[in-house]
Amino acid sequence: MSRGGPKRGGGPRRGGSGRGAPGGRGPGGSGRGTPKGRGGPSRPPARPPRDRAGTDEGRPAGTGSARRGLGGEQVEGRQAVRELLLAGSRRVREVLVAADLDRSPIVDEILQLAEDDRVPVHRVTRARLDGAARTDAPQGVVAHADPLVEHDVDDLATGAVRATASGDGPPFLLALDGLTDPGNLGAVLRSASAAGVTGVVLPRHRAVHVTPTVAKAAAGAIEHLPMAVVGGLPAALARLRDQGVWSVGLDADAHRSLWDLEAADVPLVLVLGAEGSGLSRLVRQRCDQVVSIPMAGPLDSLNAATAGALACFEVARHRGATAPD
Repeated sequence: MSRGGPKRGGGPRRGGSGRGAPGGRGPGGSGRGTPKGRGGPSRPPARPPRDRAGTDEGRPAGTGSARRGLGGEQVEGRQAVRELLLAGSRRVREVLVAADLDRSPIVDEILQLAEDDRVPVHRVTRARLDGAARTDAPQGVVAHADPLVEHDVDDLATGAVRATASGDGPPFLLALDGLTDPGNLGAVLRSASAAGVTGVVLPRHRAVHVTPTVAKAAAGAIEHLPMAVVGGLPAALARLRDQGVWSVGLDADAHRSLWDLEAADVPLVLVLGAEGSGLSRLVRQRCDQVVSIPMAGPLDSLNAATAGALACFEVARHRGATAPD
């Protein structure tokens, strides 16, 4: 059987397990205070929680207390902040820069772009910047901006809204079925943008949206990829089918190979399953075709970010988008 993509019923312990983002960790403080009946000085307040898989502000995704919408209000890392300022697609409220940050071409460009757009730049201590950060390595730069705009899935299907510099070919969409690892989502979005994906569809519940870890891992791709958030992915796939968009699911248990896919001239949505569990049953049933990535070695699965990158570029190869001149 050909295999590839997030494995059903289990996956790699790291990177595709849905238990944490690469480079991320849990809350910086335990939040437990001094045990009752014991003396000792009180602990300082814990810093804001780091991004965790499937959470907003450390809460389980899909719960009533979780933040709704795409997110993206806090952007960290030099490349991500640079692209935020370059894109100019949403208002940037401020940029925080560590006072002891070494100058470099990209830092100088960030400062110049902020000045050109009249974005306030605040030089703060390293401790203050790291305390405000939600990732482990903000690289001395944090920006606050308006949230990302949610687009309608019909506009993505017709190509009325499409990614920056994606050309005028048929829509090439990416739908993510319950991806919960922020690092994986960011990496998938970065690969999708590079492969010419014209839009992304995310489920509103039980999935991570654009947290600071996602924005940093995406390295600016979130500024160029229009995204739609839908109440249920099976219904969204049916809606896309009505718009003439052919759906291809990527799943480790599929018998047909991704290499046999014919996707050159049709509107297409590539559907990527969650870490570990793969495509859900209803989503798999709604796909017009399900394919896997052939595996030649002893391992029978890839993490979501790697599988997504391979699949996106294979579709792009079929369309000639990545062929050399």
